Amino acid sequence: MTIAQLLKHDFSKGSLSLYNNNGNRIYIEWSDGTWCKREYDSNGNEIYFEDSKGYWTKHQYDSNCKCIYYENSNDYWVKQEFDANGNRIYYENSMGTIIDKRPKKETCNGKVVEIDGKKYKLTEV
Repeated sequence: MTIAQLLKHDFSKGSLSLYNNNGNRIYIEWSDGTWCKREYDSNGNEIYFEDSKGYWTKHQYDSNCKCIYYENSNDYWVKQEFDANGNRIYYENSMGTIIDKRPKKETCNGKVVEIDGKKYKLTEV
């Protein structure tokens, strides 16, 4: 039984929609019985979606409301990282795509060290 059936909703007046306290639509149902529902985090970001056909999505966000993880019922996923300015510096998905623009750790290649009075130039191997 659907929510509209439980509420005896009159579809001649349109679809049935339910909203949370922040004004986000969390449920909608149409006259053919199909529906979808959504969940939101405290910042208003959609964190979950599901429909009556079995499709779903999940999202995770960082403290700046940037989506850092996404997955869906089709086994597709995305991981992302952002820098302090909101620029995407890392991207990876379930199809094997990786874009890595994260700052690289400093190496010692080319640096000069002195040991027992002798100078040596370091070479990374």
